[in-house]
Amino acid sequence: DPRAWLLPPSRGRLLSAAELARYRGAEGEPGLYLAVLGRVFDVERGRRHYGPGGAYSGLAGRDATRAFATGDFTQAGLVDDVSALSPGKMLAIQSWLSFYGDNYDPVGKLVGRFYDETGAPTEALRQAEAAIEEALKFKAESEQRKQQFPPCNSEWSSAKGSRFWCSKQSGGVNRDWTGVPRKLYRPGSRGSHCVCVRTTGPPWGQPDSIEHSDRGDLDNPHLEAYDGCHPLAEQCVLTV
Repeated sequence: DPRAWLLPPSRGRLLSAAELARYRGAEGEPGLYLAVLGRVFDVERGRRHYGPGGAYSGLAGRDATRAFATGDFTQAGLVDDVSALSPGKMLAIQSWLSFYGDNYDPVGKLVGRFYDETGAPTEALRQAEAAIEEALKFKAESEQRKQQFPPCNSEWSSAKGSRFWCSKQSGGVNRDWTGVPRKLYRPGSRGSHCVCVRTTGPPWGQPDSIEHSDRGDLDNPHLEAYDGCHPLAEQCVLTV
């Protein structure tokens, strides 16, 4: 289920921003809470981080979701507005939300940007969750593309020019094939980058039982061979 990262709906309390602000962990205050995407957590056991004087004390007693993604702990950055954040930053928020769900006790919900007075999700929360879903999907597709087309090793020198080559670990992808260098063009992007392409077996994602030309992914339309390199060479040198 792609929505599995979402925390189960917290029963718990509904807090106003003014109530939450009383939970900064100072002497005489009732406790130490923080909120992420409107979800309130009791972070008492992380007091040395979140309590007065702690490195993350700015996060306590409020919803500063944006700061989890940007690292901006100024007053301007300690806010809950996550609209227009990049997919990567939305993924950071998702991983922090999972972290608090795994490590701290949920208290309830903060009434405001993400939940209304009845505790129902707002449009802002639905948009944030949709942005996270989209980012997770994009990440999964990128991971899969990297398995299919691992990046090449490359080096450049003013004397020798560029050298691209493939190995069974290039691009940080351990595999049982080496591949040959090709330029990969992404739809919608102008540039290309060097990837290693499997030269035997069926094309990616197709079972071996189907009739195929035993050329791996060499015929993929987004690939282009390097000029001046043998089409099946594992290394390619482009002189200056």
